Amino acid sequence: MSNVAGNTERRGKKAMSDEGDTFFITLAERLFGVFLIALGAILIYLTATTSSLGAFTIFFGILSVIVLVIGLFMLLARPAE
Repeated sequence: MSNVAGNTERRGKKAMSDEGDTFFITLAERLFGVFLIALGAILIYLTATTSSLGAFTIFFGILSVIVLVIGLFMLLARPAE
């Protein structure tokens, strides 16, 4: 018998082409999380050191923290299997 994807899925096993798909998705998610953490840290630094923002300092500070927290969540969250 030939071992086609349809036969292996019926027995509860993954097909050979489905095994490596989640690795690259997880890697992309982690790299995007690291990118968001770096972006959030830079935004926090720039918001804290720029005095010309005036009343918008709190607004941009909160936005920076939100970006940082989303990046941390993407880095620490366990992917679905």
